[in-house]
Amino acid sequence: MIQIKELVKNYGVNPVLRGVNLHVRPGEFVTLVGTNGAGKTTMLRIIATLLKPTSGEVKVGGWPLPQFAGNVRQHIGMVSHQALLYGDLTAAENLEFFTRFYQLDNRTERVMKALKEVGLLARQRDPVSTFSRGMVQRLTIARATLHGPEVLLMDEPYTGLDQDASALLDNLLLREKERGRTILMITHDLAHGLNVCDRAVILSRGQIVAEVESGAMSESEFLQVYAQKTQRRRRRKA
Repeated sequence: MIQIKELVKNYGVNPVLRGVNLHVRPGEFVTLVGTNGAGKTTMLRIIATLLKPTSGEVKVGGWPLPQFAGNVRQHIGMVSHQALLYGDLTAAENLEFFTRFYQLDNRTERVMKALKEVGLLARQRDPVSTFSRGMVQRLTIARATLHGPEVLLMDEPYTGLDQDASALLDNLLLREKERGRTILMITHDLAHGLNVCDRAVILSRGQIVAEVESGAMSESEFLQVYAQKTQRRRRRKA
């Protein structure tokens, strides 16, 4: 579903991604981890058609980027640091806006169904400005999946969530995976990220340095591999 070959992204003379190769299978849940500045968000934004690569090949659903960015946008949902919601509108009004943006049919039915699935049907008439962080994140997922995308891209979705809100998000992601959606998620919670995914990928200084199948090692073993791979590259830089 996502094919990346020799992806390079430079900002001026500063390299951020240095020949990344990654294939994500249809329906696979991949967690992307790495230290700050490793290039995780840059890679996600390229896949989301928000940035153009310096060189290399990126395909989503068989569509090469950036040539077919318009086609790819119809098949992806993005959950980023910005919720892309309007605080002065109600939960239902926000989703109604996006049904029009995506030119969807049966708008009211879609909005009600999406709100019910994220547990916000009872709050449909409340302004989003009154929502907790966890509620905003749930509504953001409803917004990102409203048009039935095949690929869900998530950048730090657990940031700021308490334990209960994190558990709710886990259930939402599990349901999206069961529906066959391909999920690529960035998180700094290494153990949690390993437990919810099919495969964890470690990015360090713009390169993939390790890939681990979920269940292939314990949390502590994964944390050791992460520390070894990222520290080794930091020492080489020094």
